[in-house]
Amino acid sequence: MSVTFERAVRIGLGDIALEGDLTTPEGAFGLVIFAHGSGSSRFSPRNRYVARLLNKHKLATLLVDLLTPEEEKLDQVTGHLRFNVELLAGRLCGVTTGMARQEDTQHLGIGYFGASTGAAAALIAAAVCQEEVRAIVSRGGRPDLAGAALPQVRAPTLLIVGGEDKPVIELNRKALMELTCEVELVIVPGATHLFEEPGALDQVAHLAGDWFLRHLATAASDAGEATRA
Repeated sequence: MSVTFERAVRIGLGDIALEGDLTTPEGAFGLVIFAHGSGSSRFSPRNRYVARLLNKHKLATLLVDLLTPEEEKLDQVTGHLRFNVELLAGRLCGVTTGMARQEDTQHLGIGYFGASTGAAAALIAAAVCQEEVRAIVSRGGRPDLAGAALPQVRAPTLLIVGGEDKPVIELNRKALMELTCEVELVIVPGATHLFEEPGALDQVAHLAGDWFLRHLATAASDAGEATRA
């Protein structure tokens, strides 16, 4: 019977601290850090559902709030911080560095799972933290908001969009042309922006799990060989 370890994490970044929930299945080979979409948090039921399914793929998951509780309260009124993808990307990069230094996660290849505007933050962060980030999955993302960072991304990137999310499909197709890394676009038939249709999130988790398995398992193997050498 496999064992899963769960713990709360608190990551200090300068004068602020960010809260997160880390779940690590026994034998994990990778760590997926979630970058939530506009107005969402680490308690997002959709992302928590996907995270549970990724745990079954032997992937550790970190659901982290990139805004402090005080900032979240302010954002609920103004809505301006959730679209500040540069701010969110900077914090995501800081979280990534922090997890790469922690004893129980430093050996794991790191990937990002970004939803909506969180996907833009993930891509910008990956362009900065090129050494740490080994794979990216975007769910219903807005990669176009990553702008000039797109050609700088080196991590293999999977773009998943719902077949009924027509405007976002076009935005992802345009971003696909600007990304110079290994990249794929998968359209899930019948799914809308939030993938609320029966079985839609299961398809997302399956696609993401396969992508991370392909790229993070290789990263873990390389790290193991480097350690033995």
